[in-house]
Amino acid sequence: MVHVPSIWLPILLAAGLAFVGSSVIHMLLGYHRKDFRKAPDEDGMMDALRGIPAGDYSFPHPTGKDALKDEAFREKAARGPTGFMTVLPAGDPFNMGPQLAQWFVYCLAVSAFTGYVTGLTLGPGTGYMEVFRMSSTVAFGGYGLAHLQRSIWYSQSWGTTGRNVLDSLVYGLLTGGAFGWLWPT
Repeated sequence: MVHVPSIWLPILLAAGLAFVGSSVIHMLLGYHRKDFRKAPDEDGMMDALRGIPAGDYSFPHPTGKDALKDEAFREKAARGPTGFMTVLPAGDPFNMGPQLAQWFVYCLAVSAFTGYVTGLTLGPGTGYMEVFRMSSTVAFGGYGLAHLQRSIWYSQSWGTTGRNVLDSLVYGLLTGGAFGWLWPT
């Protein structure tokens, strides 16, 4: 068994590699550009939504379990559109400092969890490929599997989900490389 404090270096390196890897994917490769489409009559839609507080919304939104059976609600849903929407606060969409900080903390959390699970299952001196295989698998689970829920429950495009899962595989492999390289002997 390997204790988490003894693998602080691979945890930090793995988080850094996943963070940098995500930056390369999103800023240079560009295959996420089609994850979102421009809304028809964007200006009209933005005018209609202006004043809605930031938050998550569904429409039509039932007021309770019984509302799902209400004929007026059912007609509204049948008439459409139906959907889920996240409204962000107004401001500069390119000021991503807080999101980047949160993403790095998340990368640290996935790396620490990966180190914990890998350390429970493998001892010091385990070979590179075995450490790589275990830590890559755990990290991929931490980064990737929750994306499937967005398509299952919120009808996110499976293409977008697939690209996010592919990114997660890259982050998992980078994490596995860091742990395999720096695993204690």
